[in-house]
Amino acid sequence: MSSVDTQAEAPGAGPTERGRTGRADPLPATGRSPVRAAIELVLAATAITLVAIATGWVDLLIVIVCLVVMVMLHELAHLLAAKRGGMKVTEYFLGFGPRLWSFRRGETEYGVKPLLVGGYVKIPGMTNLEEVDPADELRTYRQQPFPARLLVAVAGSAMHFLMAFVLLWALVAFVGIPNDNALEIQATAALGGRPGPAQVAGLRPGDVVVSVDGRAVRGDFGVLSSAIRSHPGVPLHLVVDRAGHVESVTVVPANGRVDHEAGVVAPRGSAPFGVAGITATSPLTTRNPVVAVGWAVVNLGTVTGDSVVGLAHVFSPGGIDQLFGQVTSAQVAHRAAVNGTRLYSVVGAARGAAQAVQAGIGNLLVFLVAINVFVGMLNLFPMLPFDGGHVAIAVYERIRSGRRSVAYHADVAKLLPFTSLTLALIGVLFVTTLLADVLHPASPFG
Repeated sequence: MSSVDTQAEAPGAGPTERGRTGRADPLPATGRSPVRAAIELVLAATAITLVAIATGWVDLLIVIVCLVVMVMLHELAHLLAAKRGGMKVTEYFLGFGPRLWSFRRGETEYGVKPLLVGGYVKIPGMTNLEEVDPADELRTYRQQPFPARLLVAVAGSAMHFLMAFVLLWALVAFVGIPNDNALEIQATAALGGRPGPAQVAGLRPGDVVVSVDGRAVRGDFGVLSSAIRSHPGVPLHLVVDRAGHVESVTVVPANGRVDHEAGVVAPRGSAPFGVAGITATSPLTTRNPVVAVGWAVVNLGTVTGDSVVGLAHVFSPGGIDQLFGQVTSAQVAHRAAVNGTRLYSVVGAARGAAQAVQAGIGNLLVFLVAINVFVGMLNLFPMLPFDGGHVAIAVYERIRSGRRSVAYHADVAKLLPFTSLTLALIGVLFVTTLLADVLHPASPFG
């Protein structure tokens, strides 16, 4: 939120436009009924979808839609909290800049603007600096009791954590998570234009490898891979679980090397190694929806803890130094990506999200969980223009007011230098992460 509007930015976005007049201006007539506006929006969305299909950008469109929904749910939480507290809400918009499309319902205007880097809800009287029509003063944010103001301030971040919880629950209840105690055959490949050893042995996609030569696999592909590579031309005895039935399979790994240019396996007398043409991974397993609730809560706590550690690293002296190093050095950028300490711009996040979509719904859900938790935590930073700044102000005003009949209002003008520094920091993060993603591309999700 800003000093005038409640606002949220897309992950990795920089500073966004803020209200400048500080007044609750009357709503302009849009000339559209809600029904007509809805029809226009559906037609525009259909046209965009058809263009995405024709250009092969469906993956990117899916990512954009997910991020738009995330941002607008954040703002919806602010809107509902404000209306519940009796506050006046004049605007609910996706994007910034001039109006592209909007309609009015009651005292609130809903619409879309061209700069799709976030969204905002406009609530008059967010600080003592804003001039408000005296007729609206009693319904401003600043005149409401502490619980109502606190609820509005934390609603956005709370919505991010709620979305993350729902996504985690859906992931484990309906999509499934990898079972680290099992290894499932995904595919068997031909070698040199002929059936590969795995195909000759009769291994099938869906077989779960239990053991190899008496050694339990327990979901560790390294055990199976090591056994195959170290036994060229030597029979290996595999025990597999095939649709609930345990069967024994004998695989004789080919003796050779992989010629990547010819795409065949050629004999090699020196330093031979075994190949079988097997692709395997941990199978996905789901859990009872009731049990999934507890799993989602526990893992939400884990992801939140990881985000706290990540944010602390980003804003530490070493993290800032690494941030600039990622721009000037490809090696530093790559090492940060491998270690999971790299901060991505909207370009890097979009790249990773598109790959997550291609890898399957489970990977997309994991990506969205990570983004929601990160944005939710970042937005609680106790300084304007973040929502956490309004939380800090509300708590401070409550402490200063004590039991006095007249509520204390903090002088936000004294915070403006710190707000400027915060905006400058956001700008630095935006520019450096964007340069790093353009100069040294990497993806957070494969």
